[in-house]
Amino acid sequence: MGKSNFKFDEDILALRTKIDDIDGQVLSLLARRQTQVEKVVKLKREHNIPVYHPAREEDLISKLRVQANKTNLDPDFMEDLYRLILRQSRVKQIDQMEGKGVRPDTSVLIVGGEGQMGEFFVSLFRKSGYEVRILEKKNWDSAKQLCENIDLALICVPIEITCDIIEQIAPFLESKTILADLTSIKDEPLKKMLEAHPGAVIGLHPLFGPSSGSLDKQIVVVTAGRDSDRCQWLVDQMTLWGAVIVPCSAEEHDEIMEIVQTLRHFATFSFGQFLYEKHARLERTLEFSSPIYRLEFGMVGRLFAQDASLYSEIIFATKQRRQLLKDYISSLNNHLEMLEANDKHLFIEKFDTIAQWFGPFSEQAMRESTFLINKLIERF
Repeated sequence: MGKSNFKFDEDILALRTKIDDIDGQVLSLLARRQTQVEKVVKLKREHNIPVYHPAREEDLISKLRVQANKTNLDPDFMEDLYRLILRQSRVKQIDQMEGKGVRPDTSVLIVGGEGQMGEFFVSLFRKSGYEVRILEKKNWDSAKQLCENIDLALICVPIEITCDIIEQIAPFLESKTILADLTSIKDEPLKKMLEAHPGAVIGLHPLFGPSSGSLDKQIVVVTAGRDSDRCQWLVDQMTLWGAVIVPCSAEEHDEIMEIVQTLRHFATFSFGQFLYEKHARLERTLEFSSPIYRLEFGMVGRLFAQDASLYSEIIFATKQRRQLLKDYISSLNNHLEMLEANDKHLFIEKFDTIAQWFGPFSEQAMRESTFLINKLIERF
């Protein structure tokens, strides 16, 4: 028995030594890869080429999956590994690209630059070599001076005062100045900017929070206003920072955001309120929750970990949004009769109809949610 154990220890030590050697080679190869990435960054900086290249990344992943199959490696494992490597590579590139300005001799005024989102964009513009000025309520007396020779005025204030701020700042702007906003509604602010300012106008909506830390693959919606060609450098700059640009009209944006933001946030709020009213024991409930339910609880908890005033602005922003939520509540009430009648057949009938309406997206949703669940299992 003793000899057997000695033999095992001897053999496994030799195997572990080989594994350690291979791990060292892997690290060395990753370092060599990073060196090549830095050369790519330098070339992209010289030619103002965006960091994120979707077609290139997907082509690489497809090839790697084929190679993994040929070498008896799990293609899903290989994809997960390289998604992580590519993500790290993009973040590294973006970090260096943040020092590259499309028009570094440009002056930027950020109204609301001390707010969370304002600070985020102040940092990005400054890293890229832009002169950045900040206008807040406390230094509004200096608004006229701060607007002198400004190339871009970016409005980054709460929704309910955006139009008022546009109206107040416009008289100080020169005709050469681009006026833009970062508001999560677009129709009314865009109309106000076009009405108040004779120069170039563009609407922007970053679909992420300032805590993201990076623009890597973050969506920024762009709504054209006036003189789009003069605004193109701003769009190019955000693309260079790693953003994915989605152009659309202000009307389409607001219609879609009613579903993406307003309805989703309100439904989450309502779920949280119901749990509160029922005195649900969250800690104990989580012990019984599979990863998918833990993920759902996590999204509810995430909402209530943030600023209530921010979400109230989003939810109550327009009459149309409030009407949509009334329709949503009315739709929920329509299910009462089905529940009273214990009508399982009606439920199945409605379920199948809706499933058909969702179509192929359901399969995509299964794949994406399964990926998230697996990641949650790995982490916790």
